[in-house]
Amino acid sequence: MKIYIESLGCAKNQVDSEILLTYAEENGYEKTDDPASADVIVVNTCGFIESAKTESIDTFFSLKEANPNARIILAGCLAERYGREMELDEADAIFGNHDLSLFPKVLNGKADRILIPEYPDPDRERDDRKELLGYKGSAYLKISEGCNHRCAYCAIPLIRGPLRSRPMEKIIKEAERLIASGVYEINVIAQDLGAYGLDIYGKQMFVPLMDKLSSLDGDFVLRMLYIHPDTFPEGLVELTRDRAKILPYFDIPFQHADRKVLRGMGRTGDREIYTALVRSIRDALPDAVIRTTLMLGFPGEDEEAFEELKRFAEEAEFDWMGSFLYSREEDTPAYDMRGEKEHLKAHKKAAVWQKELEAIQEKITAKRLRRFIGKEYKAIIEEKVEGEDLAIGRIYAQAPDVDGLTVIMGRGMESGDVVKIGVSNVRGIDLEGVLIV
Repeated sequence: MKIYIESLGCAKNQVDSEILLTYAEENGYEKTDDPASADVIVVNTCGFIESAKTESIDTFFSLKEANPNARIILAGCLAERYGREMELDEADAIFGNHDLSLFPKVLNGKADRILIPEYPDPDRERDDRKELLGYKGSAYLKISEGCNHRCAYCAIPLIRGPLRSRPMEKIIKEAERLIASGVYEINVIAQDLGAYGLDIYGKQMFVPLMDKLSSLDGDFVLRMLYIHPDTFPEGLVELTRDRAKILPYFDIPFQHADRKVLRGMGRTGDREIYTALVRSIRDALPDAVIRTTLMLGFPGEDEEAFEELKRFAEEAEFDWMGSFLYSREEDTPAYDMRGEKEHLKAHKKAAVWQKELEAIQEKITAKRLRRFIGKEYKAIIEEKVEGEDLAIGRIYAQAPDVDGLTVIMGRGMESGDVVKIGVSNVRGIDLEGVLIV
């Protein structure tokens, strides 16, 4: 029996897919990369915003059409959020993401709908994965699930629940297994890394966790993904400065900079506070790379607020910036801040602002990338370009799937290799480099 898993959405979903695949293999299934040859197809969906939900449903029906004879399971965030009322006769089963250990029941046809409001104790959660779905030599390490911030626009607490930190010893053991298996780049992920430990230890424990992880033996690096700016951990910048294994890469989703808009979102910062945080990181770590995401079109955003956001982007000079339009999600606090007609009008205006903001950021990113020219770095190879003396890789400044890449000239490079390169040029949002033998 063969199983195909289509993993949509964020890196946390990818970890879930890897766990589902492990359960499947233990139940006699073999992974296939060809949905047409699969006996079972799993669509691990995203339900964060409207565009992600649309992509999830479209993918489901596309795969159903491609292989109508396979059993098809709708899983993940969209399933958990809407599965109770969802009428989807085309699905052989609907499986939420609150307790992945129940997946074999669905897989073996013993249940057609598993959606539970409870959450398993962290000690019950599986922390071993037999196959990784990302790039060779790179893996995600999830340290907690859920979120307690309750930002007004965000559906994540509705889908994944409150903060549930994994015990530190389990995280350390999983990291040791990844290192022993040859993983070089460990991407530490959570909804908010800085909140780690508040629920089980009564205080922020992310810095002590990173201290322990960076003290492990082996040839590896740690990349931190997603730190809420309002709870940025004290001492993290200093630890990063002192530990070579912690990459000076900070993914901080500021979302906005106007005080009024941020208060509506349920956030406590403003342009001055957030700019000061960026400066404090760069003062201590001149080589630091900072990525952010910014939201356009949230209720209360007017011309003045947008100008404040533009000033923030220009002052902060983020290395990388992603933007998205506010999605009006039912059951979130922001849903009733305006009606659908007003939302569509604001959405149209915000789309224009988004293009303007992205044009500003494009110039900033090009400027920031030029500082890497003429310097040497380690790079992890994602793929070899067949028929060419070229490979596609990433240096510390480039996170998987979200940032630009580095095109490397040289021979003998294979996926998963860690090589030394010299950066020679910037082309768009990508770097060009030469292999140093």
